[in-house]
Amino acid sequence: MKLKLILLVACSIFSSEIVSANIFQNIGTLAAQLIQLFSGGLNYIDKGQDFSAHELPDYTPKNGQQFDFIIVGAGSAGCVLASRLTEIPDVNVLLIEAGGPENLIMDIPLIAPFLEFSNDLNYRYLAEPSDKYCRIFENSQCTWPMARVVGGNSAFNLMIATRGNRKDYDEWAQITNDDSWSYENMLYYFKKLETFNSNELPPNKLRNYDGPMRISIQSPRIPVVNSFLQAAGELGFSVGGDQNAENQTGFHFMQSTVKNGERWSVNRGYLHPVRSRRNLFLTHRSHVNKILIDPKTKTAYGVQFQKKSQTIEVYARKEVIVSGGTFESPKLLMLSGIGPAKHLNDFGIKVLKNAPGVGQNLMDHPTHTALVFTIDKPVGYITSRILNPLNPHLSNYLNHRTGPLADTGTNAIGWLDVDDPDSLEDKPNMELVFSAATFVMDSIIHKIIKISDDYWRKYLSPILEHDSFQVFPIVMQPKSRGSVFLRSTNPYDKPKIIANLFTHPEDIRVMIKGIRLAIKMSKTKAMERWGTRFYDKIAPGCENYEYDSDEYWKCVIEIFSVTTNHHCGSNKMGSRNDPYAVVDSNLKVIGINKLRVIDASVIPMIPRAHINLPTIAIAEKVSDVIKEEWGYIRIVRES
Repeated sequence: MKLKLILLVACSIFSSEIVSANIFQNIGTLAAQLIQLFSGGLNYIDKGQDFSAHELPDYTPKNGQQFDFIIVGAGSAGCVLASRLTEIPDVNVLLIEAGGPENLIMDIPLIAPFLEFSNDLNYRYLAEPSDKYCRIFENSQCTWPMARVVGGNSAFNLMIATRGNRKDYDEWAQITNDDSWSYENMLYYFKKLETFNSNELPPNKLRNYDGPMRISIQSPRIPVVNSFLQAAGELGFSVGGDQNAENQTGFHFMQSTVKNGERWSVNRGYLHPVRSRRNLFLTHRSHVNKILIDPKTKTAYGVQFQKKSQTIEVYARKEVIVSGGTFESPKLLMLSGIGPAKHLNDFGIKVLKNAPGVGQNLMDHPTHTALVFTIDKPVGYITSRILNPLNPHLSNYLNHRTGPLADTGTNAIGWLDVDDPDSLEDKPNMELVFSAATFVMDSIIHKIIKISDDYWRKYLSPILEHDSFQVFPIVMQPKSRGSVFLRSTNPYDKPKIIANLFTHPEDIRVMIKGIRLAIKMSKTKAMERWGTRFYDKIAPGCENYEYDSDEYWKCVIEIFSVTTNHHCGSNKMGSRNDPYAVVDSNLKVIGINKLRVIDASVIPMIPRAHINLPTIAIAEKVSDVIKEEWGYIRIVRES
């Protein structure tokens, strides 16, 4: 992993024009910078070793070993559950992770997009090809990155920290007939999980200041971010305030899971502090093949997993908890005999529970990637500029955790109702994300995310390394739904994913309004001073449509549509009389004893949020439910 990232950086440097005659004209500056780089590099190595010393050690269970709880997946939910359940001293927990440990290099904020390059870290899911969406990608297949590392997507994502809208959780409560999922009750867990660091906002009773996850407001490192918010103000939108408190609607600086210029994952927040617990065991690079279920009593009693050449069975005295994520969790259920009966029969899998909802209700927030805006002044993020040894950016980060590398690249966010922009009801259906990190900041990013060479050459390559920013319009309440199916009975095969992005016309209608609003913002006085221009080259394949017509934008959306990696919903929770509910409101698998699913796959309706914080809050909530059901605590909620 480290070697790949080092090579990636080297390629970025030498693919640019850094190494040129100019470097010899600045030999003094270069020497000083190299000294700073060398010093910072040594310091960073020491910090990296200290980071590794805080990681939970790899443990290999014995075949037949028993634990109280077995958790499959050390991601955003699994790490939380392992930490909270082992607060009970006489409870022991085995946490099983398919990937390896997190390392400090992964926690450089601006490097986040490059993590997708690693096969070690990324499952690299691909949806089935379609001519209706994701046509910009190779073979017209949506890419769905998914982390394979301790910390899961919290160690891999863009670090955006959003709770969502209070109406989202009230809707969950209605769907499940369980008021404990209401916003009033979920607020307790959103507060419990966070330490909110903000010099910009006064203390707020809706925030917490001593929880495991560090959340901070990202101060803008490029001045165009300020102008973006000023542009929103020019158009009459509210600006400032706390999007995760009283009112979501409006435009804000981004809140991120970052502390002192470093990513803050659930691994750092929940596992590092409890490394010394003797009742917590973590096994790395261990692939769970199936859940062990007694066919007569329909009771889960363990799992079978593969570690190197060993096949190991471990047994749970109390519960098996599946926290593998939106794609792996339904796959594991189906491989274990829980899923749509016909689909399982087609693969010769014995049906233990006919659960037609397994793999259905797949949701994500669809976005659009073609809103690139060029600017005339050298204030954008260009990889070769950041890594140029004549500039101080790299040494500043290594020595002080400052500069562009400490930036997440996603700098501001706006929530609005495109159908009623003046509404005070706080019911946004569109999100606009300002990103200083763009697809044209270097020649590598498009390869990492598998944009086809044809589209890159015809459309984006002419503005390679031009100072720019992107705005990502994101549909917050999509009506389109996808599915997850088995591809085979081989547990190592990736599932078959049908994305179905923008298959509902309402999603396209809302997206077109979001696109036009973003372009309108670029033409405000606040943005004019940067020479901001929308890159309005006609999209290849859409030449036959009148520019700026709804038909033109529909064509562009079909080409440049992508997921936002907020995948959820494939094992939705609901009331027990809902035939498509996979788990009940306590996240117990309906029809199977001592088995729960606790991750983003249980979400019944996608919230207006980037999915990481809601997933952590779900795990916080249900860890309390588990403790109460087993007689360890009595839940008393105080917001």
